Amino acid sequence: MGVLFNRRVLLAGLLLSGCATVPEGPPRLLPAGADAPGELEPLLAVRAEAGGLVIRLKSRGCLRKEDLRFFVERGGAPSVAFARRRLETCKSGGADEAEVRFGWDELGLAGARAVRVMNPFNTP
Repeated sequence: MGVLFNRRVLLAGLLLSGCATVPEGPPRLLPAGADAPGELEPLLAVRAEAGGLVIRLKSRGCLRKEDLRFFVERGGAPSVAFARRRLETCKSGGADEAEVRFGWDELGLAGARAVRVMNPFNTP
């Protein structure tokens, strides 16, 4: 029991020591990879900023943040995916695209060093 207990204490110490580090800037954006699902909303661009993740996508001019939903999967590098809750049916002659910001705390990714965005996108 003594050796097993010591290993658990050592492992807990190593895991907790990583919690105290604070990244110096926004997380690195990682590509989704070949196994990414093909049904996700294509994004025009994605930016990681100090305050959060900014996505740009096609819009008919009436897209709101509430029209989008995000999914987060935690693991080595956390993955995030975005989807529309409903299709835009407005006939506004507004912009062809919209930019939406999600805070790191809102996504549950505060302190992440890298984030994998599963949606297909072009880097700016």
